[in-house]
Amino acid sequence: MLFGLLLIWLITAVGLWLVTLLVSGVRTQSTVDLLLAALVLGLINALIRPVLWILTMPLTVVTFGLFALLINALMIKITAAVVPGFEVDSFGDALLAAVIMALLAIAGFIYVQWFLFDAVFWVQMGPAHPLFGF
Repeated sequence: MLFGLLLIWLITAVGLWLVTLLVSGVRTQSTVDLLLAALVLGLINALIRPVLWILTMPLTVVTFGLFALLINALMIKITAAVVPGFEVDSFGDALLAAVIMALLAIAGFIYVQWFLFDAVFWVQMGPAHPLFGF
């Protein structure tokens, strides 16, 4: 479990690093600040984001999930407010960062499933799935 948490933390840090390269309004002053921002973002996503998702569920459903990007952008702005060496200039930059992080997450999901299973499964696998042979 600890290895999984460390792996997710490092993947988040790599994603934030890519965001700092692609979005001019998102900056870090050092690698330590980047790692700290990834840690804080993970904690915020674990503690605050689920509550916001539940409270805004009707709006998220009406917008076909696009409101979730605004919530993710808000989490990035909160992270920038908490971590002194991590800066996000505007909410637009945070929104662009959230879109890039979402695209990286989708790409990572596809790559991991392709790497582990030699195929990408877009549905939840259950006991009756052909992969399990039942």
